[in-house]
Amino acid sequence: MTLTSSIPVLRVSDYPRAKAFWTDVLGFSIAEEGGDPARFGIFKRDAAVVFVDAWHGADPEPSPGWRAYFHVQDVDALAASLTTDVEGPTDKPYGMRELEVSDPDGNRLCFGQDID
Repeated sequence: MTLTSSIPVLRVSDYPRAKAFWTDVLGFSIAEEGGDPARFGIFKRDAAVVFVDAWHGADPEPSPGWRAYFHVQDVDALAASLTTDVEGPTDKPYGMRELEVSDPDGNRLCFGQDID
């Protein structure tokens, strides 16, 4: 048996607001939505996939750590393309160059590139 991938599932309080963040701010496309009106979405950008779930509401207290980590080829180009507050990019002692953003519900997202 081989695991082939994993997908983060982010809980949000307002699906239309989250949808706008993932598509307009982060440049993901909508692969699929569920509900009428939509309360769940699968968002894709290149090989990255994330599930956004408003059926269960946002987590009562956002985690101080990351909710999702995305590997990217050019973190500086991504940073330049984003229209939201970005922390970084910064080089980390563990060999990654990373930037962080928060979605409207406080979910911390990290985008990283191997320095080597």
